[in-house]
Amino acid sequence: MVISIMLSAGYDISERCSIRPRSFDLIASNGRVMLVIRVVSHIDSVSEEIAGDMDQIAHYLGAKPLFVGERARDAALERGAVYLRYGIYALSPATLYDYFVEDIPPLVYASPGGLYVSISGERLRVLRERYNLSLGDLAQLLGVSRRTISKYESGMGATLDIVIKLEEIFDTPLIESIDLLDYHFRHEPETEPERHDAFSELERMGMELHAMRRAPFQLLVTYREPSMEQIILTAYGSAQKVMKRAPILGNLSQITKTHAMCVLTDYRKKKKVGSTLIIGEECLHSFKRASDLMDLIRDQ
Repeated sequence: MVISIMLSAGYDISERCSIRPRSFDLIASNGRVMLVIRVVSHIDSVSEEIAGDMDQIAHYLGAKPLFVGERARDAALERGAVYLRYGIYALSPATLYDYFVEDIPPLVYASPGGLYVSISGERLRVLRERYNLSLGDLAQLLGVSRRTISKYESGMGATLDIVIKLEEIFDTPLIESIDLLDYHFRHEPETEPERHDAFSELERMGMELHAMRRAPFQLLVTYREPSMEQIILTAYGSAQKVMKRAPILGNLSQITKTHAMCVLTDYRKKKKVGSTLIIGEECLHSFKRASDLMDLIRDQ
């Protein structure tokens, strides 16, 4: 269902990532917006580790992370509502469809205690003063405290029934829609990659290594060229363990406009499997500069 929705919205979709453990299932891109998507039946099953990996992957790819699910606790996810899991938006397939296909943004977000909406605090303050209402006057009309009105004007969300009353009082809309692409990365400390000779060789060439915990690539390697930053989705290990990752890495690199490489500990040659470079660990010693390796990766 998620694949069908994103295709309808004009996105290119990666193959489903079935390698375990995994933090995401799909990557979608339309050339302007890229999404890292995890599909779950129950959004409470999402762990902090998965969210952290999604955050890091999305950060380095210039993408936005999203969870798509069906239920939270004992209830179905509401259409038009968003939920948060470790700072990442979670939503139903119906809400996904509304946002990306119909261009209808969600208005409601779930928080402990129920469903809330965001309001323009500054607009509320201007309207209150225009109507010559004090904090106490408006509080009395709504049946809340002066402190609560002050919090609304400072940006605190409100329940839907409160906002309906406010819009009736001022005869103007106050609800602000939710932008699913307005995501703020957490930039938590990264996992330190295990030390291998191959990793030291990549660093010697001036490349930066970013370890991933639950992705089909153990490393996201970045290299700054004069014109732009290059990204290499990299898997490492024995041929038996790593070669099965080559096809999905190649597919992901095509969707994300990056490169793919598998570094094998028991292989001494260089070859291409699709768009993925397969290279023996010892072969990395032969490169003097990162540009030499990049030329080989780009060589079709």
